[in-house]
Amino acid sequence: MPIPFLSPNDEVTSFPNVSDALDEPNGLLMAGGSLSPQRLVSAYRSGIFPWYEEGEPILWWSPDPRCVIWPEKIHVSKSLKKSCRSKRFEITENLAYREVMKQCGASRANSTGTWVTTAMIDAYCKLNEFGFAHSLEVWMGHRLVGGLYGICLGEVFIGESMFSLETDASKAALVHLAQCGKYKLIDCQLETAHLNSMGAETISRSLYIDRLKQFGDLDNARFTTERLRKASSE
Repeated sequence: MPIPFLSPNDEVTSFPNVSDALDEPNGLLMAGGSLSPQRLVSAYRSGIFPWYEEGEPILWWSPDPRCVIWPEKIHVSKSLKKSCRSKRFEITENLAYREVMKQCGASRANSTGTWVTTAMIDAYCKLNEFGFAHSLEVWMGHRLVGGLYGICLGEVFIGESMFSLETDASKAALVHLAQCGKYKLIDCQLETAHLNSMGAETISRSLYIDRLKQFGDLDNARFTTERLRKASSE
């Protein structure tokens, strides 16, 4: 069954139900539309995220199963604990959001392209200004050596990407995120061996949506989506 395709200026049509997502490729739900703040917030509060490369239309995904980390279950190896306690890193929040995104895009040396495009960076920096997008930066002195960024909905952190220029830098950011006490669920979206080594597990999409509704403060996100839509039309 073909997926819906929206024109770039369509800010009215809603996302399909996530149960309509394709099995192959896993989770593909819709193409087109825009990266406007209201479209992005609407996507994340529905369990959907954009993922595409330069030159492609925007592709929207809701995979099943979903990779998550329960903060209390994060696995911190002995060597990582030692690294975190050594004070070799300083971790800040929302101090260099754009630079973190740029580094995440530049870190895929083995790829023919990157999904962290200029359009994505500009769009998520707008979300950062609205308070929905957050970053953690890892510093050694004045040098940015690691970090991660994602979307915050209530007590759910939806991780988008991370990077590391020094051993354990991105892992230290993830440990800080899990242990800061702000979140009950960290959404990692797609399973990787790296995330599994830190305690990530997969859950069904339906369970993920349930927990998103439970912890994600979606009523506030819905209100903000409408406010953003109204502001963009004025």
